[in-house]
Amino acid sequence: MKINKKSNPFFSIITPVKNDNKNLIKTLSSLKNQKFKNFEHIVVISGTKKKIPKFLKRSKKIKILYGKDKGIYDGINKGIKVAKGEVVGTLNAGDIYTKNALKIISKYFKNKNIDFIFGTVKKDVIKHGYNPEKIFWSFNFYPAHSSGFFIKYAAQKKIGFYSLKYKCSSDYDLFYKMIKKYKMNGLATKKNEIIGQFQLGGFSQQITLLEHIIEETRIRYDNNQNKLIVLIIMILRLIKNFYKLNIIKYFKNEK
Repeated sequence: MKINKKSNPFFSIITPVKNDNKNLIKTLSSLKNQKFKNFEHIVVISGTKKKIPKFLKRSKKIKILYGKDKGIYDGINKGIKVAKGEVVGTLNAGDIYTKNALKIISKYFKNKNIDFIFGTVKKDVIKHGYNPEKIFWSFNFYPAHSSGFFIKYAAQKKIGFYSLKYKCSSDYDLFYKMIKKYKMNGLATKKNEIIGQFQLGGFSQQITLLEHIIEETRIRYDNNQNKLIVLIIMILRLIKNFYKLNIIKYFKNEK
């Protein structure tokens, strides 16, 4: 589906949250302060209706979903199912958009023939750029998923939902399909066009490095990348991160 260049695209911003009301307030404030107003905000609460904070109930502009889920990606999927926007973005609790974020992204979708875009974000440093050729050996080819990634709803629908097979890297799986299987067209904002701020210490950083490596290897294998190449990539990553993985400490404790 093409976006009408005569009007601004309508955005669906999805925020999955679990027991994180303090950080959720920061996220809500960043959306409230947007100069671009053509969007809906879908907040997906992990838990019962009692888990919905009072400050969220008072807002008439926020679509609230709640109930049991199977993790953060299941929450995002629930948001996608009810999304009405032409463009979908994910903004985790604690992450924020800059005031001009949606305005900048809107111009790209109006003026460029793209399926998705990666916006420049600020973590501990500025992260920017999009290098799809790197996906062959590394998933470090884009700035951030939450606060930085936007995709046309039609493109998201074609790829499908985030897989629940993976504990912490379903975005990698979706990106692999998006780039390699469907060969979709995307780009990055300019370095000085900072779209969001990504909070360090999120869910993905609670997973061990070894778990990350195993899961990323599985994603490559499941997406039919050459098995020998997948094995080589895994071995090289294990060697490179040998001391970080505490393998020596593990074997000492086994004696």
